[in-house]
Amino acid sequence: MTATGIWTSGKGGLALKVAVLSALTVVPAHAADDLGRAPGGQKPTVVLVHGAFADGSSWNGVVQRLQRDGYQVIAPPNTLRGIPQDSTYLNSLLKTIKGPIVLVGHSYGGEVISQAAAGLDNVKALVYVNAIMPDKGESFASLSGKFPAAPLTKALQQVPFRNGDGTTGTDMYIQAGKFHATFAQDLPQQQTSVMASTQRPVAQSAFTDKLTAAAWRNKPVYVLVGRQDRAIDPSLERYEAKRAHARKTVEINSSHVSLVSHPQAVTDLIVSAARDSGHQ
Repeated sequence: MTATGIWTSGKGGLALKVAVLSALTVVPAHAADDLGRAPGGQKPTVVLVHGAFADGSSWNGVVQRLQRDGYQVIAPPNTLRGIPQDSTYLNSLLKTIKGPIVLVGHSYGGEVISQAAAGLDNVKALVYVNAIMPDKGESFASLSGKFPAAPLTKALQQVPFRNGDGTTGTDMYIQAGKFHATFAQDLPQQQTSVMASTQRPVAQSAFTDKLTAAAWRNKPVYVLVGRQDRAIDPSLERYEAKRAHARKTVEINSSHVSLVSHPQAVTDLIVSAARDSGHQ
């Protein structure tokens, strides 16, 4: 299409329409494939899975930094309905992504990525951020029971719910008045007040669901430990890293939400995982 072609006299109106439509047809032809493509075939796609009481926006600071470094990033919704549903959903998404993947999980998201990545060869590394990493046959309850109870356990509130098919269950929330002190004490109070109001609950069953697979058993593992984590005992996070023979373990002075309060440290660990996997 040329500029002179657009302004042809006589049937100029028709020519203009044809030219514009042709341009629209040609330019975005690749757009439908963007979700499943590693940019330029060079860098892996980074998939970020949030944990309980949060949503994908908790990764915003990390996403911005990774995108600035040229990574394609997806932060999908974690439905927080329990391991069977959440891991199956994530697994189906991962299967649509072409090329290598670095899979990252925060908190409860660590359980989800462990099961979802099992058997997927294009998942080249697993990154656990203040995360839960049960083994096959373990639940968060059985694993965490080996360590002192975290302060968050005394801040949870049970709220019953009903599904459309008539079945019922129980959701777990963090009490608004205890959110800052037990979940995100290194963030401003005003910010955590908003986070408390917009928190997404996790089904109580998620605490006792047992993993049927643990991908960290045969994939490279990278771990970030928050020394001031009050939602998961830091000693548990260190134990998980040692048990998984983590290639790199980073400890920082952070609350449970290091991805929000220390996004650069989290980004650096993800980039290390990407580079170690042989993908720049």
